[in-house]
Amino acid sequence: MVALIFILALGAVQAAPAPKKVEIVSATGCLKEAAPDTWTLVNATDPVPSTANAPPAKNIPAVPPAGRNAFKLIGVSQFNLTAHRDHTVIIKGLLISAVPLSRLNITSLTMVAPSCVQAGK
Repeated sequence: MVALIFILALGAVQAAPAPKKVEIVSATGCLKEAAPDTWTLVNATDPVPSTANAPPAKNIPAVPPAGRNAFKLIGVSQFNLTAHRDHTVIIKGLLISAVPLSRLNITSLTMVAPSCVQAGK
């Protein structure tokens, strides 16, 4: 009887779903300081799977794309965001999906253009 309970318990443990993996993504948009030390990426492209590192120069778009997404940026203290305020940037980081505003925990920031483009359609 004890063996049967152990086997059933082992099966239940093995059948438990794995925790949801947080993806590293890349999004391009306009870097804005919504309030002091509160940063957002607006007019951002849809996030796409990526690596944590900054993109190689050949992957930086010549014409900045515009999107319709917005993300709250977290983990910003390691980056000099003030130097890139109101610039189009590529942000890579961990995507934390949430309502009403998803968050990106930054792993890299790359400037694309010294100004922002209008929101996409």
